Amino acid sequence: MKKIIYLLAATVLFSCAKEEQKDYLKHSKNSLNYQITPAHKKDKKGLMFSDQGAWFAYSFSNAPKDITGFSGPFLMTQQWGIWSSKALINLQIKDQQWKEVTTESYNSHLVQKYLSNNLELTQKLVFLSGHTALIKSSIKNISNSTQTVAYSFKNEQLLADGLKLIPTNNQLTIKSSKTDAIGQILFPKNISLSATDSTYVSNEISLELKANETKDVVVSQTFIFSEYSWEDELKSIHNADFNQLLKERKTEKNTQLKATIENRKAQFQDPIYAEVLAKAQLTLQNNWRIPSGEIKYEGLFPSYHYGGFHGFWSWDSWKHAVGLSFYNLDLAKKQMKQLFEFQDEHGFVADVVYRNGGHNLRDTKPPLSAWAVAKIYEKDKDTEFVKYMYPKLKLYHQWWYNKRDNDQDGLCEYGSTDGSLIAAKWESGMDNAIRFDNSKIVKNGENAYSIDQESVDLNAYLYAEKLYLAQLAKALNKQEEVTQYTKEATALKSRIQTQFYDKNDGWFYDTNLEGTEFIKGEGSEGWTALWAKAATQEQAEAVRKRMLNPKKFYTKVPFQTMSADHEKFNPLKGYWRGPNWLDQAYFGVKSLRNYGFNEDADKATVQILKGGEGILGKGKAIRENYHPLTGQGLNAQNFSWSAAHIIMLLQKD
Repeated sequence: MKKIIYLLAATVLFSCAKEEQKDYLKHSKNSLNYQITPAHKKDKKGLMFSDQGAWFAYSFSNAPKDITGFSGPFLMTQQWGIWSSKALINLQIKDQQWKEVTTESYNSHLVQKYLSNNLELTQKLVFLSGHTALIKSSIKNISNSTQTVAYSFKNEQLLADGLKLIPTNNQLTIKSSKTDAIGQILFPKNISLSATDSTYVSNEISLELKANETKDVVVSQTFIFSEYSWEDELKSIHNADFNQLLKERKTEKNTQLKATIENRKAQFQDPIYAEVLAKAQLTLQNNWRIPSGEIKYEGLFPSYHYGGFHGFWSWDSWKHAVGLSFYNLDLAKKQMKQLFEFQDEHGFVADVVYRNGGHNLRDTKPPLSAWAVAKIYEKDKDTEFVKYMYPKLKLYHQWWYNKRDNDQDGLCEYGSTDGSLIAAKWESGMDNAIRFDNSKIVKNGENAYSIDQESVDLNAYLYAEKLYLAQLAKALNKQEEVTQYTKEATALKSRIQTQFYDKNDGWFYDTNLEGTEFIKGEGSEGWTALWAKAATQEQAEAVRKRMLNPKKFYTKVPFQTMSADHEKFNPLKGYWRGPNWLDQAYFGVKSLRNYGFNEDADKATVQILKGGEGILGKGKAIRENYHPLTGQGLNAQNFSWSAAHIIMLLQKD
């Protein structure tokens, strides 16, 4: 009997070990095409890889037989993103002609291999921290006889403005007149350097390699801001073992990928959906930045690829956090805390903040923060995180009623702090949506202005927020507040169903302040009441009918920002007048699921992911938005909230 028990136990242990060793990282192989040798300092034709929140990134050279190193790095430490060099670390092996070059990328690291008649050079790049990347060059003799190999280092001339190279023995310091970040390249001890301001060369090192023998050369590259300690980072570099670090990074990424790939809805088990989850996670990874300057918590850019997005937006951050919550709760929580560092005493939260200041305090963004915190809490039941966030969320929620309810009727409007109409439109997050074409500004009080219309999406978000606040209050045993928010939600739900719903059209619209006139023009705000579960079943069925109409919203990439049959529909010139933004598409899919239309939701999800150019498959970046009729990717590449909502589309709740 004991033998049987032992055999069973051994079988279980073996099975568990096999499961732990399952390779999820393979789905990330070559997710994005990192091939670029920058032609100039602001060249954005290619994509860049980073990790651990670093403010710099790398690519593969598209002239690999001439450059034996990784492209860049691309610096996000200055000038909204700029290339330092075509290759700041270029390993030169004397008298070698590379006849074949191959590259591989994973969420964990980059690999490039060079092959000549007698040598194989393999270079691997992995991030040690948010300050440092390590590059290991392995030189292998693939001939049948002993060879002497001579190598040295140099750079391609600097492209970035204001950089200066300063050599000291085997260390190269890179100073900039544009930022307080200092670069440091640490070569092996047998290397000595000479340099001008913009170029350097090293001495030549000879190696004797026996047949099939390999020797490794490891170089570290650091860009570190002044608030961090270079001395501490240097100790980490000296203590690092490249092979162990790579193993740890692979394990880290494999675990994160497992979390989302294993949590897919049953109907999305095809490997293409595992691949797109890997691409989505990599997109978020490449936009991840550690704290610096006025930024006190880690978080994500909307897109590193577009200079104007080298900051942190509020509703973007909250959407990012929900996507992150499925596989990286720690980063999700930091992302949520970050924008609330910029909350004022009245509850207002900044629209966007930057490392070096210049924040936009003219408006905020739609209230989705309690949704994000609740989704994070559902994953790990961390009441300490809820305790930290709850009072901030309450204050922000009340701010809307104090500063954005012009007629004090319990329904709020978008607005601005400075009285400008443009900032008020920004506050909606749907900047130039047609519903605001005839809007005017009205004053509510000091530093408080509203648009002269009550918006259905805003009040649907506030309805959902009341329920999420009740959920969080329950977690903190605040029963009176649970009762209060639940009661308020019930009343607001009735208002949404009666004021914003047009029975004749079967659609939800904004209204004037009095609630007596609809502001017509079908847009994606029309299904937010369904996303919030604020509509009746009958209303949801009517909205569904229009959502699934191919002439309106069921396009090649379904659920775009406005109906395709509207005269102002213009995806190529209309930012929020027709493109499909994947957050709005996700809200549309979730709206269908909330009312039992799961088959429709499944079909729409597939059509969204297959319809958008380059969402599925390898190589192309996830875009800011998509042309709903052609599927063309539009505007910024590597867009975080698109990636976050792809994750949400495929995950079990």
